[in-house]
Amino acid sequence: MSKNFYEAVKDRRTIYGIDKKKIVPEDRIIEVVQEAVKNSPSAFNSQSARVVVLFGENHDKLWDITEAELRKIVPDENFSKTGEKINSFRKGYGSVLFFEDQDVISELQKNFPLYKDNFPIWSQQGSGILQFIIWTSLEIEGLGVSLQHYNPLIDEEVKKTYGIPNNWKLIAQLPFGKPVSGAGEKEIKPLKDRIKVFK
Repeated sequence: MSKNFYEAVKDRRTIYGIDKKKIVPEDRIIEVVQEAVKNSPSAFNSQSARVVVLFGENHDKLWDITEAELRKIVPDENFSKTGEKINSFRKGYGSVLFFEDQDVISELQKNFPLYKDNFPIWSQQGSGILQFIIWTSLEIEGLGVSLQHYNPLIDEEVKKTYGIPNNWKLIAQLPFGKPVSGAGEKEIKPLKDRIKVFK
């Protein structure tokens, strides 16, 4: 039986230890992503989210690109830890890339000038919701997942490698795979300091 929503939210964690053993069919992962993109909310129903799903060699290439770009800015003597982290993502069997279509946002700014400054913010919020839905959905499927942000460092090479339109802005990367290690304990700060209720 599938987890309910609250169980899934509670169990969703960052998992760095993943491997390439395919425990979920690729078609199922694609179905999960399609349902999330179709049903995720967006400001003014703009549907500005764009998603790329990478498997196999295409997944590996993303992390090769990321490592190559990081080598340009991280000194050799400090690269060991960085390289290990990138390799942990490469060890998975897929990645989801999240983009926002800037042409959609520009059109909204033109059509609704009163909200011009808000549309980029709302776009990011919409992307965050979509990232959460896909991350949690993949966790329900039994996958280990983490959310990464190597943009804008990798943007140009990613667009060139995968033929991504120039108007798609890269927001985040989500590597996934069979979990081979746990997430560890999560410290939860007191809710009384984080929530106010007025009746």
